[in-house]
Amino acid sequence: MDKIPLIVVCGPTASGKTKIAVELAKMYNGEVVSADSMQIYKGLSIATAKPDKEEMHGVPHHLIDFLDPGESFSVADYVSMASEVIRDIHSRKKMPILCGGTGLYISSLVENVKFDDTGSDENIRKRLTEQSKEFGNHALWERLAQIDPETAEKVHENNLPRVIRALEVYELTGVKLSQHKINSRREASPYDACIIGLTCEDRNKLYEKIDLRVDLMLEKGLVDECREVYEGGQLKTAHQAIGFKELVPYFKNECGLDECIDKIKLETRHYAKRQLTWFRNLNGINWVETDKFDSFEKILKNIKNIVAKTKIMCYNIL
Repeated sequence: MDKIPLIVVCGPTASGKTKIAVELAKMYNGEVVSADSMQIYKGLSIATAKPDKEEMHGVPHHLIDFLDPGESFSVADYVSMASEVIRDIHSRKKMPILCGGTGLYISSLVENVKFDDTGSDENIRKRLTEQSKEFGNHALWERLAQIDPETAEKVHENNLPRVIRALEVYELTGVKLSQHKINSRREASPYDACIIGLTCEDRNKLYEKIDLRVDLMLEKGLVDECREVYEGGQLKTAHQAIGFKELVPYFKNECGLDECIDKIKLETRHYAKRQLTWFRNLNGINWVETDKFDSFEKILKNIKNIVAKTKIMCYNIL
């Protein structure tokens, strides 16, 4: 079966992904598929940096602003939905362009991870939770290290939900969680992907972009948007977005606005670091250090050359 051509634009927050994805869509007759775990939810458009109509330049965008904040949405849900959208775009002779900063979404989709239903058992979880209270987190982690050292190496002992889940999977199936993950990647990816990673050679340049982005969000009305959501009282998953939760102490009159804004900028930098760590482990990524170029046009030309070298099938190249 012929593979579906896919351009992926990923990288840390404030690296310019949206603008690049839109220009590539115009260049290759494409449509953009979001890979952002916060932009899927309705509301908080400023806080989650959803592209507005002006930024979209008429390019269709998918998987943005479609889910109520109270609804749960797993990685498996995302891969299933994004795969369907990408197949539809491809069937219409358009180029699917995946764009976002949620590394787990992107790697799971591109690497064709299969999410086996290993089931769950409330009694097992309850028993393991009680054991952690009685004997401590480390004792539970040591048990995991004996059963599944590969998973234990990647999970901190204080990340109790993941430790318990790994032990639960082993008790239910007799197979290590690490082996389940290996099995989940045995089918070849259906995508012929060209992965573009945006970053800055000088980390301080990225931090400057982050600070500027937060300032622009404030100008657009970030505080009023978040206040309205806060006063609405429905603080669900979507409202864990950076930019919202840091303002809650201000709404509670517990600290000043300037302090909260500084916290937003700091937490956004920390998030960018985590994103970069994730994407560095993504196979086949082509890094573009945008601060090495003196114009947006040169960045775009460099990316176009990378796409050409991968020889993926692009539609209506302009």
